[in-house]
Amino acid sequence: MILAEVVPLSAKLAVLMADFVGASPIWIFHAIGSLIVAVGVLALVVTPVGLGGVYLERKLAGRMQNRSGPNRVGPYGLLQTLADGVKLLAKEDIAQEGADLPLFRMAPYIVFLAAFAGFVVLPFAPGVIAADLDVGIFYFLALIGLETIGIVMAGWSSNNKWSLLGSMREVAQVVSYELPLGISAMVPVIAAGTMSVYGITEAQSGHIFNWFLLKDGYWAIVMIPSFLVFYVSSLAAAKRAPFDLPEAESELVAGFHTEYSGMRFGMFFLPEYAVMLSLSGITTALFLGGWHDPFGMSGEGGTFHNVWWWGLIWFFLKATILFLSQILLRWTLPRLRVDQVMYLCYKVLLPISMVCLVVAAAMRLI
Repeated sequence: MILAEVVPLSAKLAVLMADFVGASPIWIFHAIGSLIVAVGVLALVVTPVGLGGVYLERKLAGRMQNRSGPNRVGPYGLLQTLADGVKLLAKEDIAQEGADLPLFRMAPYIVFLAAFAGFVVLPFAPGVIAADLDVGIFYFLALIGLETIGIVMAGWSSNNKWSLLGSMREVAQVVSYELPLGISAMVPVIAAGTMSVYGITEAQSGHIFNWFLLKDGYWAIVMIPSFLVFYVSSLAAAKRAPFDLPEAESELVAGFHTEYSGMRFGMFFLPEYAVMLSLSGITTALFLGGWHDPFGMSGEGGTFHNVWWWGLIWFFLKATILFLSQILLRWTLPRLRVDQVMYLCYKVLLPISMVCLVVAAAMRLI
């Protein structure tokens, strides 16, 4: 079984350090290896995605609105986002009078942690995964709820009615859309026979028609609707338009983070793009074959079988396409009303996801 052969990056680093130093106990090196992997993901994935995502969104929004977007700071405006980060670092960190300071200060860290921790179970390439959990899908979906807790803390502790309304909208929206999101994710879990994200990706090894979205036979009946439900629900989970009611600037000033300034505001702002990439990555792993290319060259016996850089290219190519689609949708679709958001969830997406789950379970048994 391939899952038994997967060794987390932190464990590999721990073995290398133990062999080099020749000391014990090994758990110290496991802790150091985990810290190195965490800092590496933060430095090489989360931060670049946040900075690059802001720049891409501004440029694409400008193009769609017949304007140039950032073009003053650095070549083609590439340094504009970096300048904004420096500005946030220099801003005074203030809190509203009457705010619950412990909760107010803790909320950004919880949101950032939830956005950061989702990358732990994403298989970027063969053998390139921080931790291959047997319940990887369950872990990933649970982090969405953890982010919601941080947002509720921010709204409640700000002593601002607009912040409180924004956080309550977040609770209603995310808790509702977690149902179709989780149920639709169970369809590829049933098809693969495992909740490990790495295992689900391995189950799609081969050419493009082995990917669950385009799988041969009757599985397409449930996979295509499940993919659409999962994608739409992920937009709501990431608070992206047309589901950006928790941050509706025309109604709530800035929603749950109205009273935040400086880097505490930045810790709400940058994780949004990290969440977009992690959701794009999990969608890629569940439905689009993960790191597998459409030609079968990364499958068993292929030219690039178990070649990590080849898989890394294809994984990020697919995830980037989904990432860009979320940006384009924001500047294409109008914001939905609250009643329309709830109607879409409970009367459209939830019934579709439940039917797909039942049909998928029946096909698995047959």
